[in-house]
Formats: sequence, structure tokens, C-alpha cells
Amino acid sequence: MSNAARLHLALERISSLFRSELRASAVAHDLKLVQLEALIYFANANRYSDTASALTEYLGLTKGTTSQTIQALERRGLLEKHADEHDGRVSHCKPTAAGAAIVDEAFPMKWAPTSGADLAGAEEAAVQLLARLQAARGQRSFGQCSTCQLFERNGSRFRCGLTGEPLTKRDSLAICREHAA
Repeated sequence: MSNAARLHLALERISSLFRSELRASAVAHDLKLVQLEALIYFANANRYSDTASALTEYLGLTKGTTSQTIQALERRGLLEKHADEHDGRVSHCKPTAAGAAIVDEAFPMKWAPTSGADLAGAEEAAVQLLARLQAARGQRSFGQCSTCQLFERNGSRFRCGLTGEPLTKRDSLAICREHAA
């Protein structure tokens, strides 16, 4: 078996383990898996990426599934929408305190037998592989602001080189759909 085939099987198995754990957490909270994935996404998205259209793209959903997912989370009091102050057609989504508590419990996967050093090396390799796969397929990277080519740091201050807007420390660690790998 080739290295590529072994890597594919290992990544497929890791993905299955993650999905199984997330599915169990979703069931424990009477949620569908896609609803938990949406909560996790919105909890980690920055102010440019916390929209229904970004979620649609990130999870590869249809607009209808995204709309139904957001409505279900709103009805449960796990997500709230706020109109964009510059464009009333756009709504920003954020988990409520109850939604954030579910995310904190469900994500990330518990890595009990793995050391911090092992995780750091695995994270770096996984991020590089993901970036290559996304680039080869023409997909957006949705990376953290602080890893973007356009991220600007001046001492303890951060700024988005694309929009020119200042960024907070939390913003710098959030997922952005405009990320340039």
C-alpha cells in the first residue's frame, strides 16, 4: 500500500472518530450533527465570516439546509442573529450563552493520550496538508486571521490588510472566509 493510500485511510479513520464523537455530543443535546457543526463554526468565525452564506460555503451545505439549521438553533435559543450595521440584507450569527456552553463541551475532541508537543506537530502537518488540498481544488482556506498573508501586526495591535480595520486578539484567532493562505 502506498504512503498516499495509508494517509488517506488514516485521515478517513480520524474523521470518522471525530464525527462519531460530535454525533454523540449532538444527540446528548438533542441536536442534529449539522446543527452542532453550525454552532461550532459560528463560535469560531470572525465578524466577516459569521453569516449564513459563509456557513453554507464552509460546510458545503445548500442554502435551504443552512436556513433551516439556523432557524432551528434560533428556536432553541442557541443562536442569535443581528443585522449588519452597513448592509441590512446581511445577518451575523453568534451562539448564545447556552449555545456556547454546548460548543465548549463538544469541541475540540478530547486528546487525553496525546502530549502538547505531539499535538503541535500534528496540527502543523494537518494545516499544511489542508491548505494544499484546498488550493489544489480552488477552495477557500477559511483559516485563522493571524495566519493570513494580509494579517498585519504592529506590536500588540492587529489589523486586517484587506479591510484596513483593526482586529482584536479574539479576531486574530477566529476563522475568516477571506483568509489568504
